[in-house]
Amino acid sequence: MLSDSEKQQLNECGYLVLPDLMGTALLAEVRARVEELFAEEGDGAGAEFKQEPNARRLANLVDKGEVFERVILTARVLACMEHVLGPDFKLSSLNVRSADPRGDCAQPWHADSGAIADERGYWVCNSVWMLDDFTPDNGATRMLPGSQRWRRLPPPDSYESLPGEQLVLGTAGTVVIMNAHMWHGATANLTQAPRRAMHVYYTRGDKPQQQYQKKMLRPEVQQRLSPAARRILALDDARNDVLSATGSGMSGFMK
Repeated sequence: MLSDSEKQQLNECGYLVLPDLMGTALLAEVRARVEELFAEEGDGAGAEFKQEPNARRLANLVDKGEVFERVILTARVLACMEHVLGPDFKLSSLNVRSADPRGDCAQPWHADSGAIADERGYWVCNSVWMLDDFTPDNGATRMLPGSQRWRRLPPPDSYESLPGEQLVLGTAGTVVIMNAHMWHGATANLTQAPRRAMHVYYTRGDKPQQQYQKKMLRPEVQQRLSPAARRILALDDARNDVLSATGSGMSGFMK
C-alpha cells in the first residue's frame, strides 16, 4: 500500500500528503453529513470533547453516521498508521474542526495529546482530511518536518515562525497523514469562508483512546459494526477497558 518513497517521507519528514484520496462521492457525503450535524447540534456541537472560540467542532463521529464507519477503515490510511505505530493500533477519536471566517483560530505549536515517543517508539498518528481547500490564507496546518524525532515538546503557547516550517496545502479531498509527535498547529483563517477538516486520529494499542469508543458509541451502532470496525475501535479489547479506567497517557494539547 505504501511505496518506499512514501515510507521514507513519513520516516524523515513526519507527514505524507495523499491527494484526492477521498474521491468526489465520499467528499460530498462527508461534507453533507458534517453540515447536517452542525445544524442539528447547534451551540452544543463538539461538547463531548472540546469547544473553542472562533472554530466550530464536532466530536464522537463514529456514532453519528455510517459514512464515518467507512472512513475509519480506509485501507491506505491504515497502512500509513501501521507504518508509523506498528501493527497494534486503534482509533483514538474522530472529530471535525471548522475554522471560522476571519477568526483568530491559530493554534500554538504542539504535539497531539502532549505525546513524546517512548521506549517502544511512536504512539500517536493523525490523519487530516481536507473538506475544503487548504490555502495560505484560510487556516492551513503548518508543520515542522523532522521534529517527531526530537522526543521533546515545543515551548507552551508558542506561535512564532520556526526555521524549516512548512505550510501543508491541498485541494478538498486530500488526506494528510501526520506523525502527531511532529510539532504542528493550524494557522488563522483570514478569508471570508470557513475551512473545514476532519481529524481521524489513531493511537498505539497500549495507550488509552482520546475518546473511549466503547462508552461513547450507542448499542445499536456497536451491534451493526463489522468485525474490522470493532477491532479498530478496540471494542472487544479488555486491555482498552483498563486503560480507559486509569486515564493514563492522554494529557496536553488535543485535536
